[in-house]
Amino acid sequence: MPHQTLPLGQKNLPRPLSLRRLIGPSFIILGLGLGSGEIILWPYLTSNYGLGIVWGILVGITMQFFINMEVERYALINGESIFVGFARLLKFLPFWFILSTFFGFGWPGIGLAGAHLIGNAVGVTNYNLVGIILFIAIGLILTLGKVLYQTVERLEIILIGVGVPFILILTWYLAESADFAALAQGLIGRGEGFHFLPTGIILGTFLAALAYSGAGGNLNLSQSFYVRDKGYGMGKYANRITSLFTDRVDSKKISLTGNTFPLTKNNLANYRRWWRVINLEHFLVFWCLGLITMLTLSLLAYITVHGLTGNTESINFVINEAAVIGQKTLPLIGVLFLVLTGIMLTATQLSVLDSTSRIITENILLASNKLVTNVPRVYYWVLWVQIIFGIAVFTIGFDEPRVLIILSAIINAGTMFVYTGLLLWLNNSLLKKPLRPRFWRNTALVATFLFFGVLVSMVLFR
Repeated sequence: MPHQTLPLGQKNLPRPLSLRRLIGPSFIILGLGLGSGEIILWPYLTSNYGLGIVWGILVGITMQFFINMEVERYALINGESIFVGFARLLKFLPFWFILSTFFGFGWPGIGLAGAHLIGNAVGVTNYNLVGIILFIAIGLILTLGKVLYQTVERLEIILIGVGVPFILILTWYLAESADFAALAQGLIGRGEGFHFLPTGIILGTFLAALAYSGAGGNLNLSQSFYVRDKGYGMGKYANRITSLFTDRVDSKKISLTGNTFPLTKNNLANYRRWWRVINLEHFLVFWCLGLITMLTLSLLAYITVHGLTGNTESINFVINEAAVIGQKTLPLIGVLFLVLTGIMLTATQLSVLDSTSRIITENILLASNKLVTNVPRVYYWVLWVQIIFGIAVFTIGFDEPRVLIILSAIINAGTMFVYTGLLLWLNNSLLKKPLRPRFWRNTALVATFLFFGVLVSMVLFR
């Protein structure tokens, strides 16, 4: 039963929205992965080991699809974040999520990678200075936006709407039929002289790429914030985080706990319709578009720089890609590729800081039992502390982007192992029986839990 200090109200479930009006949250969660798995880790692996490993992209994004939908299930039914549900299970879990989120994503590798690419494109070699400017700009964008969710959603939709078509057209122009055949073979684990994993691949890097085949780590759980703020299901009754400078004083008082609905015939019918349409939205935007984007970026890295020297150093493979693209098309296209990927990485860092600040803020308040409070004020304190920490990390010399990203991803693979088990427990115990996941969805989560458990153990104890 829910903990007494975390009350759950009761209202009727609103009628479902159309698919068009639901589009948004999946763009954010997809954007959270663009700077890690999509642009950096999978292209890095395929530039060095070929396309025989891209089966991992299919496995990784499919596992995250099932994780995300169970997160959405909880938020749809209760109109609150998944973290409130976890706090109902065990009182100490807010402390776990504060620490695992900060140490999982405090390392500024994604934003610093963006600074490297943008700096390289414009001829500025002081990447740390570019990084400082970008991190401060991120903080100002998030702080000054009128409604936080709308700011992040619009930014991600614009960038994905511009960036993905550019990369698709570029790859289709440069690739040959043999390259697409190699990509298809890679989806079933057939590489050049190996099956599934090549000799010499660093298992930790492969695990990091799997964890970042999508948002990764605790960021998957932040999907509950975004579907709630978009008004999915019982999220219609929830408050949203606004700017510190909004004139609406009442909007600053936000309740962390939500409302559920009685199991009437009408509510259950509405729930089934909600469940169908949000699955479709997430499948089309997150799974389909995410899979196409990751495969395309991996293929682009393969056809441009596979076999070249220097790919293993930092994020040089992306700079090498831009040089080859410029040679095969026009120099300006190579520069545009650097600028666009740099901006996409920066946007990912913005989304990461938004999500982690939401997670840490809510869990601080849950740990201190402050369930109705000025959430925006706490959120912006957490946001700027993280920005200052990130700047401090690369300013004192920890400024190798790929190493920071891999370190973050390995930590987050461990957190995914933990919370996948918690998700199974939560949705099969606290939700009412007609609303619980079906056997095959539970099976998918159990497989994900075991998969990450085995891989994390192999990395730690080999």
